[in-house]
Amino acid sequence: SLVTVLGRSGTGKSVLLKCLAGIITPDEGRIQFDGKDLDASTRADFRRRCSFLFQNNALFDSLTALENVALPLEQTTDLSDAEIRRRSLDALQQLELDTYHNRHPSQLSGGMQKRLALARAIVTKPELVLFDEPTAGLDPIRRNAVFTMILKYQRQFHFTAVVVTHDLDEALIASDRVALLDNGQIPFEGPPSAFTASTHPIVCSFRDSTQALKQSVTSIRSEMSAITRRTES
Repeated sequence: SLVTVLGRSGTGKSVLLKCLAGIITPDEGRIQFDGKDLDASTRADFRRRCSFLFQNNALFDSLTALENVALPLEQTTDLSDAEIRRRSLDALQQLELDTYHNRHPSQLSGGMQKRLALARAIVTKPELVLFDEPTAGLDPIRRNAVFTMILKYQRQFHFTAVVVTHDLDEALIASDRVALLDNGQIPFEGPPSAFTASTHPIVCSFRDSTQALKQSVTSIRSEMSAITRRTES
């Protein structure tokens, strides 16, 4: 499934994701995967079954597209060079990048770089892919394209996707489930339809922020109009 973790900026969404991935060690609490605590004895197995797609893609500029995708296989498997190349080219082909395998990231468009980062993330055939703010800094059209890409390949390769974002509209459309992170707690977790219908005050505050803005703007404009009329009279 595709699960989205929502929340305001600075609430710790990316920190949560990095704790799950083992990039950051949590100060307290437990993280479980497949019913087992993640610790020194289980972390290696988890990392073989999980991939992480960073917010800025984290591609290596000095490596070609093929070399970027091959890197996880070189570091985590004992496959032959020929098999690594075959699997890497296959991943690039599945994301329609095989004709660009000799190009460097700087020679690719932003959307192609995002697909290249995803190709690298799925080349090890993970069960779980963690996406850290994949649409950060993108305009609405490109945000839609990224969510479409994630959903398409999540369905195609049958991995679980956990996406951290504050893009509410796109998340509600694309996700199977959503969770809201607020002040170190998750006050809501469930399907998008339940999120839309929720009357929980924290959910309402986050979900209805656009409506609150509209009301504030309307109020300000009314006040200014009243001041203008009094001045003119």
